[in-house]
Amino acid sequence: MQRFEGKTVVVTGGGGGIGGATCRRFAGEGAKVAVFDMNVDAAEKVAAHIRDTGGQAQAFRCDITDRASVDTAVEAVQRSLGLIDVLVNNAGWDVFKPFTKTEPAQWDKLIAVNLTGALHMHHAVLPGMAARKAGRIVNIASDAARVGSSGEAVYAACKGGLVAFSKTIAREHARHGITVNVVCPGPTDTALFADYKEGAGNPEKLMEAFTRSIPLGRIGQPDDLPGAILFFAGDDAGFITGQVLSVSGGLTMNG
Repeated sequence: MQRFEGKTVVVTGGGGGIGGATCRRFAGEGAKVAVFDMNVDAAEKVAAHIRDTGGQAQAFRCDITDRASVDTAVEAVQRSLGLIDVLVNNAGWDVFKPFTKTEPAQWDKLIAVNLTGALHMHHAVLPGMAARKAGRIVNIASDAARVGSSGEAVYAACKGGLVAFSKTIAREHARHGITVNVVCPGPTDTALFADYKEGAGNPEKLMEAFTRSIPLGRIGQPDDLPGAILFFAGDDAGFITGQVLSVSGGLTMNG
């Protein structure tokens, strides 16, 4: 029997790099995968690939900053794929500028996507998990939340808030058999990281600096993340909750 056979898994930002890799890995281990994304074409591309390779997946348009959109998508998943067993909050967005050069409108969007969106998803999914006394939530934060990152002040603040929120929800819902854990990627070769490099003005120099600073000697790839995410979502992590794991090639080391 596969690790997630019969389980329904929701992945936000499922049409992107880390999200898509995570969706494919869950499907490969038997899960019914709900691919949530604002870009429904990107979500459908991931879902179609999963179906073409023998897995189960369906794309859902979901704007996590809009509670009505979240509720509609969650209800649609439950009608078509079943009650939600695993939630992976992966969707994110960033703007790469020194804090004093950002504007309040950008703060609002950063907070809405990177923090409030995850709150919406938890609020929509937790009651059902609590009623069944079972569930796994994995939140994707960032090593920027643990050590800071130049040019990402508000993003880092949001991800730091997500870490603290996750620990609190882990405490509140432990009695319901729900675990909540956090995975913190380091620099990872995604579209978001490409924007970060361009924003720095000298992408090649930045790439060299990052590569030198990572003990394992390379930038992360989207496929480096699903192993940690699926571990927290699986039975082997049933006695682990409120924990934070960096997947960053050793860029940060927290003991």
